[in-house]
Amino acid sequence: MTLKPPKILPVTYKHNKGVKKGRMQKKGWWILVIVSVGIMIPFMIPHLTLNPANSRVDITSTTQYSILVTRIGCAFIALITGFLQFMDRIRLKNPMVHRYVGVVVSVFISGILALAVVFYIEIFTKATAFLTLAILWLFTCWKGYRTAAKGHFNAHRIWMMRSFGITLVAVRARVLVPVLLITYYTFKMDLCFQKEEIR
Repeated sequence: MTLKPPKILPVTYKHNKGVKKGRMQKKGWWILVIVSVGIMIPFMIPHLTLNPANSRVDITSTTQYSILVTRIGCAFIALITGFLQFMDRIRLKNPMVHRYVGVVVSVFISGILALAVVFYIEIFTKATAFLTLAILWLFTCWKGYRTAAKGHFNAHRIWMMRSFGITLVAVRARVLVPVLLITYYTFKMDLCFQKEEIR
């Protein structure tokens, strides 16, 4: 009886492709972290001085300013802890850290305070949009918490991804709004030049 040598399975192209895809996803994730934090910090600095005169928002009372600063601080914590929550190193290897890192608490505090901030917004459309986002943020985070409590971890992950997507709205808005404004005024100037040429 002759012994056959063990078969050596070659590394397939599909496996290499999966490894490359995983590395690209990690790079993209870290780019998103750096860009998000880099965008949000300059907008937070005026409020970190705790001086209402430096606020980027018109302040009418100390109560409004206290609510605003607390909400911004909790929202930033939710942003940072949200990134940490989706890291496999923490989520899988340190489940206790994942459970108690505090993203749910910070979202609930910031979301509830956002409902109070709505009453200080004078523009109706802006207040409505802000209120809608706050309700969706609270709802998706609550669903994420409840599904985890029931042991439905696949559903928990989906709901928390939705909640974190709403968390990133603040980052996207600060990128898109300037781009949209520049596009709008550029288009408007082109129309003005065209009218002058027609005349």
